[in-house]
Amino acid sequence: MKKTLLSSALVAIMATAFVPTTQAATSGTINFTGRVLADSCTINVNGAGATVVLPNVSTAAFGAAGSVAGATPFTIALTGCDTNTTQASMTFTAGSTIDSTTGNLKNTASSGSDVQIQLLNSGNSAINTATNANAPVIAVTGGSGSTSLTAQYVATGATTSAGLVTSTVGFTLTYQ
Repeated sequence: MKKTLLSSALVAIMATAFVPTTQAATSGTINFTGRVLADSCTINVNGAGATVVLPNVSTAAFGAAGSVAGATPFTIALTGCDTNTTQASMTFTAGSTIDSTTGNLKNTASSGSDVQIQLLNSGNSAINTATNANAPVIAVTGGSGSTSLTAQYVATGATTSAGLVTSTVGFTLTYQ
């Protein structure tokens, strides 16, 4: 019994000898910087208004689902920005006009054609307005900046019907 008690005590002493000791942490500094920007920029879509007019196209211009026609370039220009603004990131506002599967804009015209409107950024990459993938970032210098976008019809089925096309999409610019 005495041997067991002695060996248990010896094991306990040896176990504490191998427990790591804590070290004091070194201290550090966190620096903060930022900017407070004045009111937002003046936004101008396509020169005057906020309407982009796509051309009339024939149903024969479309092939299978996903085919496109009527590519129409337009510009979003920013003026009167705070001179400390270096860029504006565009995000699209979720809503009933955005197809969450394709990221295109749904046709909301009554008795409208079965097409959607697809937006492309300045690099001609499709913008997914549902996820904001490929959404533009507008460089701003001296209080101004702009980006070129394209809107085009995109077929949703194997055949395309004739009809009107209308849609809208909201967007937000985040200034940096």
